[in-house]
Amino acid sequence: MADRVRRKIRVLFAASEAVPFIKTGGLGDVIGSLPREIKQAGAKVAVILPKYSCIPESYQKDMEHIAEFYVPLAWRNVYCGIERLTFDGVDFYFVDNEDYFKRDGSIYGYFDDGERFAFFSKAVCEAMSRVPELNCDVVHCNDWQTALVPVFLREFYRDIDTCADVKVIFTVHNVKFQGQYPDTMLSNVLGLSDIPAAVDQLYSSSETINYMKGALCYSDIIATVSPTYASELQMPFFGEGMDPIFRRRADALVGILNGIDTVAWDPSTDPYIPCNFDAKNPDAKAECKRLLQEELGLAQDPERPLVVMVGRLTNQKGLGLVRYSMSRLMSRGVQIAILGTGDGDQEEAFSYFDSVYGDKMAARITFDNELAHRMYAAGDILLMPSEFEPCGLAQLIAMRYGALPVVRQTGGLKDSVTPYNKFTGEGTGFGFINMNADEMADCLLDACEVFWTEKDKWNQLRWQAMTADFSWKRAADDYLDVYHRLHPEIIRFTKRRD
Repeated sequence: MADRVRRKIRVLFAASEAVPFIKTGGLGDVIGSLPREIKQAGAKVAVILPKYSCIPESYQKDMEHIAEFYVPLAWRNVYCGIERLTFDGVDFYFVDNEDYFKRDGSIYGYFDDGERFAFFSKAVCEAMSRVPELNCDVVHCNDWQTALVPVFLREFYRDIDTCADVKVIFTVHNVKFQGQYPDTMLSNVLGLSDIPAAVDQLYSSSETINYMKGALCYSDIIATVSPTYASELQMPFFGEGMDPIFRRRADALVGILNGIDTVAWDPSTDPYIPCNFDAKNPDAKAECKRLLQEELGLAQDPERPLVVMVGRLTNQKGLGLVRYSMSRLMSRGVQIAILGTGDGDQEEAFSYFDSVYGDKMAARITFDNELAHRMYAAGDILLMPSEFEPCGLAQLIAMRYGALPVVRQTGGLKDSVTPYNKFTGEGTGFGFINMNADEMADCLLDACEVFWTEKDKWNQLRWQAMTADFSWKRAADDYLDVYHRLHPEIIRFTKRRD
């Protein structure tokens, strides 16, 4: 082992999105928050992203052009500019190429996504070798859009001094999205067709390559966003064809539960809710509930439990269970409010329920961040019966706002929600196990019974949920431990001050 040194470990995050620059899902929230917390925990941190044309002009005008070079991509060399912007104390670097990233509309879903993100991954490696500010000890890659970084790094850059000792951690945020493309990409874009090891580790089936498979094979550490999801990925049902690799690399697999931005999601200061409150003074939550009931056309009755659902309307979220149980729940006097967009059949079904059940049910088929805040603040219960859930953010936010989660015990839902124990009083929510509509409805109605008949126990559960720690500080310390495990020669620079 090299002589031990005491300095800040250098970490470069590579990702396809980050708040506040661009966001399509939970990955953007993670990359917008986690690097800042890891820096505060004692690392030197930078983030590298594509420079999309849809990044707000207010940020683009402040970017500083610091480097430009050509990236070798199979048989051609492609222009790459590097621009820098410091935001919230973290240095963000942007890979500039208008052919790939100046697109109208979404940042994903184009015919050449495989080439676009192969270029981005190769540009990250090239920048690490050329731009001194991007020298690092660990490159932390996220999801399939950066999955080729470890492949390129090992096959093309291992003899370059600034890259030779770089370790790679690859985080799987959702294994369903893997980046699968025709094997002609190996020669036409990736330039890997003459490297047998790379070909073998990228092939997923006849005539198809899989970017994520490459990352799972080439990375030093594989991470995912909750401990239970790390275990589930080793099972065929959850592993989406990658479970043999997760089992083979189990010793390199870690699960670290995500956190939430506790400044943006704070009921005591939230500017989007009508009345602020906190765990010590929760009384104003009742007025938030009344006002939301009024806003959504629901009966203004404090004794009706208000069940909220906020998020994508897709099959993964267990909405089939809710649809099957709707008549039973409505007959028991439960109110349900749903906010989100997604699959057409789900949107149509819940719009129908809205029209049928009057002041018992409201569906808002839209994306509305401010309404989401009001729904968390007003809800008594959050319903989240997901088929699978790598981590989930809604349940973490709901607990902070005193809306007790009713969840299926899978993935991050199992790791973050402690089911109510009526004998000890422990718990931060309610849980059921099987993908069964009657079991879900039983669990939800059990929660409602506590709400109706045992107010002291309900208030204690709400206190326990609101005071649980789901900040990014815990996750940041866990990731820093992993980074130092990869580089034991670097002595931990500092411990976080309490």
